Amino acid sequence: MFTMQIIKALVATAAALLSVLIPHLGVEPTLAASTTAPASFWSYQDMSGPDHWAELDPSFATCSSGQAQSPINLTAAAAVDLINPEFHYESVPLNLLNNGHTVQVPYAPGSYILLEGQQYNLLQFHFHSPSEHAIDGKPWDAELHLVHQSEAGELAVVAVLLQGEDAEGNSSYADLSANLPKKLGDKVRTGNMIAARSLLPKTTTTYRYKGSLTTPPCSELVTWLVMTEPVSLSIQQLASYKQILNNNNRPLQLLNNRPVQIDSSP
Repeated sequence: MFTMQIIKALVATAAALLSVLIPHLGVEPTLAASTTAPASFWSYQDMSGPDHWAELDPSFATCSSGQAQSPINLTAAAAVDLINPEFHYESVPLNLLNNGHTVQVPYAPGSYILLEGQQYNLLQFHFHSPSEHAIDGKPWDAELHLVHQSEAGELAVVAVLLQGEDAEGNSSYADLSANLPKKLGDKVRTGNMIAARSLLPKTTTTYRYKGSLTTPPCSELVTWLVMTEPVSLSIQQLASYKQILNNNNRPLQLLNNRPVQIDSSP
């Protein structure tokens, strides 16, 4: 049986290889799904999975010691008439990247949300399957994260829960579903445009709470806005995400007495 020292040496070697490979793939580090320390390799399985993230690198310590971690089970939320976020999303070229942890779409500058008077610029969006958040204990088929950052470096992540239904499919997700890059480093330039607003549900009320990145280093600097209304995709569309993403969801974390609010009005 491998010892932890041998395993760490193996993952360090893998990380070194990736650090050489990734720059040639045009992958730029972002504060999103995901933020990683280049010297450390992590995954969603086995000895480099979520239960061991804090052991892989000292900068990942918050993954086990943090008290405001994400994702969570959204339950017993207090109904409050919250100020609705304002979405100012432009259409941009649809380019997709498989970074080994998720399928990510970088978003060109110029799109943002206004949240309680603060502007957060849209950096990118990406996917998890199954969902990371749950509502009253119920997980969903997949989850979309739109990652925004303020000039001060604070993050606001808008999460959309995705469910599969026996239907023709969601036209807003058609180009995404048809062009998912399958392997680490694969990039797809579709030649088409994408408008992030079209990926949201019609009703944009949200659950809100303070939390963290759901990937290492698990930094607790995120305002989460989880849409209360899910978006439906066809069974076939969801199957594409499930196959490629391969259970890239962090397990639910303890709430630790944090307040969770739900918007009481559209």
